[in-house]
Amino acid sequence: MQPDSAIYRTRRQRVLDEMGEGVMVVATAPEVPRNRDTHYPYRHDSYFYWLTGFSEPEAVLVLVGGAEPRHVLFCRERDEEREIWDGFRYGPAAAREAFAFDEAFAYDTLDAELPRLLENQPLLSYIIGRDMAWDTQMIAWLNTVRGKVRSGVHSPHRLVDARIWLDEFRLVKDAHELALMRRAAEISAGAHRAAMRATGPGCHEYEIEAELLSAFRRGGAEAPAYTSIVASGANACVLHYVFNNKPLRDGDLVLIDAAAEFGSYAADITRTFPVNGRFSTAQKDAYELVLAAQAAAINEVRPGSHWNAPHEAAVRVLTQGMVDLGLLHGEVAGLLESEAYKRFYMHRTGHWLGMDVHDAGEYKLKGDWRPFVPGMTLTVEPGLYIRPADDIPEALWNIGIRIEDDVAVTESGCEVLTTPPKTVSEIEAWMQG
Repeated sequence: MQPDSAIYRTRRQRVLDEMGEGVMVVATAPEVPRNRDTHYPYRHDSYFYWLTGFSEPEAVLVLVGGAEPRHVLFCRERDEEREIWDGFRYGPAAAREAFAFDEAFAYDTLDAELPRLLENQPLLSYIIGRDMAWDTQMIAWLNTVRGKVRSGVHSPHRLVDARIWLDEFRLVKDAHELALMRRAAEISAGAHRAAMRATGPGCHEYEIEAELLSAFRRGGAEAPAYTSIVASGANACVLHYVFNNKPLRDGDLVLIDAAAEFGSYAADITRTFPVNGRFSTAQKDAYELVLAAQAAAINEVRPGSHWNAPHEAAVRVLTQGMVDLGLLHGEVAGLLESEAYKRFYMHRTGHWLGMDVHDAGEYKLKGDWRPFVPGMTLTVEPGLYIRPADDIPEALWNIGIRIEDDVAVTESGCEVLTTPPKTVSEIEAWMQG
C-alpha cells in the first residue's frame, strides 16, 4: 500500500465508523465544457478527493458500512485510443491496488452495480441537493431497489446528507494536510513578493496578475486557488474585483488577493501596498489601522477562544480607528452597537480554509460560536474601504486596504502560515530592493 493510499483509507474508515450501517456514495466533479470542443481545466470534487486521493473524472466512491465494511471505487476503464489523446488512466484494477480499495468497477457499470450495493441497507448517504442531475440519478437507483420488494429486498429507509459527517472531519486538518497547506502558503507568499517587486507606475493590473500566475506554476502549484484580484486605486474598494485591466497610477495603492493551490489545498493571501513603493501619510495611517486590527484578531486564534472572537477584536480596533481618522463620529460603544463601521468594513474577518478556499465546516454549534481546536485552519482578513463622499477627508478617498493571512490553530495558540512583507517598513524596503 502506498503511503498516501493509507492516509485516504484511514479517512474512509473513520467515516464508516461514524456512519455505522449503511451506504455512502460520493461522486467526483464532472468535466465542464468551455466552448465547442474544449473543457475548463479539470478539478476533482474536494469531498471525493479527500476520501480517495483519486483525481480522474468519471469516478464514484461507495462506502459500505457494517460488520464487514467495503471501500468500492467506480472509475473509467483503460482505453488505449483515449489515452493517446488525453493521457494516462488507471483503470479499475490498477486503481484498486494504488488507492487501497476492496473492489473497483468500470464507471459504466454503475447502473448495474450500485442498486445491488444499496439492497437491504438501512441508510443511504450522499451530498443532497448540490446537483439536480445527481439527485435524479440517486432516486432512479433507489427506485430500482424498491422494484425488488416482492423478492424480499428492501431499500434504504433513511436518507442522510453526507456533509453532516464529511464537513466535521474535513474541518480539523491532520499533519499531512497541514504540510500541504504550508507549501501552498510558501508558494503564494513568494508570488506576492514577486508581484510587489514587479509593481510600478505605468504597469497594468494584468501584468501583475501574470507575475502571480507565473510564480504559482514555478513553485509547483497546480493552479490558482481562486481568481486573482489585482485592484488598484478605486478598484480596491470593490471587494471581488477581478477585471484586472486598469493601469497602475503613481500615488495609488494596489490590493492583491491571490494564492495558489498545491496538492489540492488552497492558500489565501491579501496584501495592499503603494504602486510607487512609498505610503503617503494618509495611506500609512489607514494601513496601520488595518494591520493593528489583524494583529488583535490573530491574537484571539487559540484553543478555548471561539470563531467570532477574532472578528469582534478586529471590529473594535477598526471602529476606534475610524473615529481617529474622522470617518465616524461618536462613542465607540454606540458605533459598535449600531454597526456604523459597516460603511467602511462590511465583511467578516475570516473563513475556514482547506481544500476549498471557503472550506467545509459549520461556524456555530447549537447556536453558539464554535470553539477553536488544534488543526483548524482559517483566514484572518480585516479591511477598510473608503469611497469618496462629502463627509470623508479627501486624503482618504479611494483607499481600499485588506490584509489577509492563513492561520492554523495549534495546541498553545496559532501558527501564521503566510509570510509576505506586511509592515509598512517591510513593504517599502522590499519594493525598493
